[in-house]
Amino acid sequence: MKLPDSLRDQLKIPLGILLPDSQADKNGIQKYLSDGSYVITVGDRTTEKMTDFGLIPSLQIVDGQEKREKRIAPKLENATELTVDNPAAEITPASISIIKKAFTLESPVRLFVNGEEDLLVLPACVHAPENTVVLYGQPNEGLVIVDVTAEIRNKVQTLLDLME
Repeated sequence: MKLPDSLRDQLKIPLGILLPDSQADKNGIQKYLSDGSYVITVGDRTTEKMTDFGLIPSLQIVDGQEKREKRIAPKLENATELTVDNPAAEITPASISIIKKAFTLESPVRLFVNGEEDLLVLPACVHAPENTVVLYGQPNEGLVIVDVTAEIRNKVQTLLDLME
């Protein structure tokens, strides 16, 4: 599925709460996580921030880049590692399948994307288990925290249905 230009502006609107960078510290983030939350991070910086706080995400989706610049992926020990190809501005069927597979594996799981991981927030929200919180960066603004509810799943599925 490719991202049509008509959806680009809509996808710039945060799916959840936008926590400004100044408030995206450990305490600020923990307010939105409950015990037993399945936490998904999308993005290298977001994943690194969480692991630096000692909050190890259940599923980490990274691509070794930040704002289109190469970077070293955050360190991670004792995780199952998966890899998938996903070009920029696309969501491949393989990406959806591997995200679904990740939910069946013991946490933590790291999914390394060859290409770009940004849009994988969408299938992650749709297919996530109950009690999931998804975190991703909003460039130059802060951290988006999405409590995955039936309403969010429906909204995101509608966006996916609009992709070509």
